[in-house]
Amino acid sequence: MATIESTTATLHVRLTRAERFFGLLRDLEVPRSAITAVEAVPAGLRDVRGLRAPGLGLPGVRAIGTWRRRGEKSYVSVRRNQPAVRISLTGQRYDTVLIGTDDAVDVAARLSPGS
Repeated sequence: MATIESTTATLHVRLTRAERFFGLLRDLEVPRSAITAVEAVPAGLRDVRGLRAPGLGLPGVRAIGTWRRRGEKSYVSVRRNQPAVRISLTGQRYDTVLIGTDDAVDVAARLSPGS
């Protein structure tokens, strides 16, 4: 399961070895100043939008990888029946980060701009 860590200056998303392999992703590091919005979503898998390119998508079960749609590129690692945190970014490689975590509300409150 992916972990989200943050310092006063940086946000780190660390993936497991399997997530990196199947999602064709690397761990993500972005400056906290790039975060424009953070929200907790009750079911992360339902909030995945766009086409998978590249990554792993098991319908109704798991989504890991990069999802793209017009004007948006998302970094995704979510599973069925798990809440997630959606992080909107500006000026970075990804526009949105959607990561499943059991304590999504707490993580979202901790990462919100200005906190």
